[in-house]
Amino acid sequence: MDRSSREPEDAFAGGEGGGLSSRAARALWWGSALLVLGVLGPSVLVAGMDHGWRAPVALGLVFVQVCALRWLARAPVAVLAVVAVVGLGVWVLLPAVTLTGALLAAQVALCVVSATGPRRVSGGALAAMLLPAPLAYGAGGPAGLAVYLLAVVLAWTAGQWRRAQQERARAELRRAVVEERARIAREVHDVVAHTLSVMVIQAGAADDVFTRQPEQARQALRAIETGARSALGELRLLLSAFRPEAEEDGVGEQQEPGPSLARLDELADTVRATGMTVHVHREDATAGLPATVDLAAYRIVQEALTNTLRHAAGADEVNVRVTSESGCVLVTVVDNGRTPQGRGRTAQGRPVAVGAGRGLVGMKERAHLVGGSLRAGALPGGGFEVAARLPVERTS
Repeated sequence: MDRSSREPEDAFAGGEGGGLSSRAARALWWGSALLVLGVLGPSVLVAGMDHGWRAPVALGLVFVQVCALRWLARAPVAVLAVVAVVGLGVWVLLPAVTLTGALLAAQVALCVVSATGPRRVSGGALAAMLLPAPLAYGAGGPAGLAVYLLAVVLAWTAGQWRRAQQERARAELRRAVVEERARIAREVHDVVAHTLSVMVIQAGAADDVFTRQPEQARQALRAIETGARSALGELRLLLSAFRPEAEEDGVGEQQEPGPSLARLDELADTVRATGMTVHVHREDATAGLPATVDLAAYRIVQEALTNTLRHAAGADEVNVRVTSESGCVLVTVVDNGRTPQGRGRTAQGRPVAVGAGRGLVGMKERAHLVGGSLRAGALPGGGFEVAARLPVERTS
């Protein structure tokens, strides 16, 4: 997701206290100005043909309304008051224009107030616009009153509809942000769980051979350092999602490549450093996958290897296969360990507590997110298998 929380520009961007961009404000002004000039202007010219000086004065008041609309986005309530008073002046000069037509600019301003202002303010604006209703009745009778009330109520309702639409858009945006943060949290869990598991195994191995084989202990400690640095790099990459300003500025530290099947060998090396034998087979056809599928496949392999290290009793070998078949990526991770009973043992014989199985849940969730499936379980001849099938293109 774009991880910045920007909303699209909109001439009626709902929300209390929300401002408009300069482009949206100009579009609002031009649209409302053309509407008033195109509808009210000709009406004034026709109605004022036989009224001498009143016609040019009324036309001047129309231009005053158009100029006032320039500040509609910045101060809609003040603009509503100005154009309503000026519109009443046009109607007093030329009653033939009708009160509904003379207050056209005020109806536009009412729509904007209804869409952008607090509900209390928009309700007060509606009540104020209904005050001239007796004038409409006196000039045009029941028909004139009905037309005026209908125009005012429609303008206010249009603003309320736009407000509701904007609130829904903001709610969807907030939901998307929450979902993205939850996804990032799962990413952080995967990185930390895998790296810490490897570091625990390496630390145990270093402790076992520290006296007898100091060089091997140093290698394990160096592997711990390398793994920690790699994990920190991935954490920075993931947590940068919460700092959109870094993307906008285009500056900052150069980031390492993100998790990908192209980095399977690096992942396998971290596990090999614990003494586990890891065989990796990856077909070239799996290159160039969609980012979501590529990431899901990598994380499934990572979690499966982590589970092998933590829970596969007596496992000393694991096979990783990533192949393609019929528009799908097939990921298989098989180890040769025994099913643990309460507690397992690592490849170096150190005890490790069996977890609550959240790793399998996470792998299944990742597969389902891209429209795929995953099965995991013990094999009849011993060992444990994780097999995922991830479609390259999700079916609708």
